[in-house]
Amino acid sequence: MFKVISKIEKSYDLNVVMYFENQMKICEHISAGNKKLIEKLIVKKEFVGKKGDSLKIEFLEEEHLVSMLFIGMGKEEEFNEDIYREIIFENLSKEKGSILISSDNEKLSNYELLAEIVGNINYSFDEFKTKKEKTIEVELFLIKNVNNLDEIISLVDSTDIAKKLVDLPANIINPKSLSEKVSELGKKYGFEVEIIDEKGIEKLEMNLLLAVGRSSIIKSKLIVMRYLVDDSSEEKIGLIGKGLTYDTGGLCTKSPDSMFDMKTDMAGAAAVIGAMCAVAKNKLDKNVIAIVPACENAIDGNAYRPGDIIKSMNGKSVEIINTDAEGRLVLADAITYAIRNEKVTEIVDVATLTGAVLVALGTITTGVFSTCDERYICLENASVKYGEKIWRMPLFEEYNEFLKSTVADVKHTGGRMGGAITAAKFLQGFTEGLPWIHMDIAGTSYNSGVKWNKKGATGVGVKALYTYIKNR
Repeated sequence: MFKVISKIEKSYDLNVVMYFENQMKICEHISAGNKKLIEKLIVKKEFVGKKGDSLKIEFLEEEHLVSMLFIGMGKEEEFNEDIYREIIFENLSKEKGSILISSDNEKLSNYELLAEIVGNINYSFDEFKTKKEKTIEVELFLIKNVNNLDEIISLVDSTDIAKKLVDLPANIINPKSLSEKVSELGKKYGFEVEIIDEKGIEKLEMNLLLAVGRSSIIKSKLIVMRYLVDDSSEEKIGLIGKGLTYDTGGLCTKSPDSMFDMKTDMAGAAAVIGAMCAVAKNKLDKNVIAIVPACENAIDGNAYRPGDIIKSMNGKSVEIINTDAEGRLVLADAITYAIRNEKVTEIVDVATLTGAVLVALGTITTGVFSTCDERYICLENASVKYGEKIWRMPLFEEYNEFLKSTVADVKHTGGRMGGAITAAKFLQGFTEGLPWIHMDIAGTSYNSGVKWNKKGATGVGVKALYTYIKNR
């Protein structure tokens, strides 16, 4: 829980004060005796506010036991928001109970960042634990009007929705239960939901989606979310999220170690679902369509095979090379559906698509591909706002050579070299010339190296997608 207050009316378990280096001031409301105590402890501990340094002090003020935590933020000229996120997350993660935060410097009284950090600290996937984790209640003392706190809190909540969907195991979240969950969220937040079952998918001739999901006992679903409010505009922003609720690799089976985290292969779907909740909650004046092709890539005698040739929804024949490259197949049909049936005018797809992007960028940065400079810059600005690092990858025409097939219109993989790029090029072939962004979040969706997230799902993309849509 996070609040901004302009008047202190209670005592707290902990009082946190943030300082830049060599800018320390002691609160004027503390008694003279305790000021001297604090000054002596500061000198003894050599605390001057260097980056990451902290000093915890307890003392009696009248009949109250006061606990204070001084946090150093380093030199003001070297300060940035990622430093803020990292230091505050590290320090507050160790605390419980009610916390008051204050600072004389407006840069350090950043309520937007604090709401985000407190949300990250308080999120806990403890649904299946007998002992639940305790949360913190944080209030920021700020004598200033705050107009957008509800919007910020809604982004925290929507990100938590995505995190939980990713953290839930595959025996809980599958195509059927994910569809039911999205229907509930649509009613709660105010967007329309249509669930197209396997028979409907077959009628639409979405054969790539059908092929990937056909060996699972739980049948595939196409989840369509619609938020249409601006009758004066023909623009419809299309969000596509990869919804593989579990991926064995199919007949090209994954190793046991790499299969363990495959419940997270629907993080792209979770991101667009969370973004839709935020868009509807805040009543953005934009038309948005979100599509999730939800399925499991399982194994049985009916599984699709390397060497199969399958006709996609847009009419292209696709030669299957590796059944563990299933994400691009379901996304291709979902993109075609969004364009032809929902009439979207631009596309942003989000997917845990390739291990190759991990090799290229590790777990810190999302690889992004785009055919439109203006839209890429808009997404980059939105991502940076929330400390989500992205990097634009190339889409040179030469990479199409790797996807040429001798027996079909296109191969669906291009080999190991440039694997993230050839995966993106495969998807580009289904965008029909519309402005398009592809976010490969394979490295950043779960247990990333970012120091202001707990182990587990990160909810990457939710806040950035929302802000991208808002600023379009």
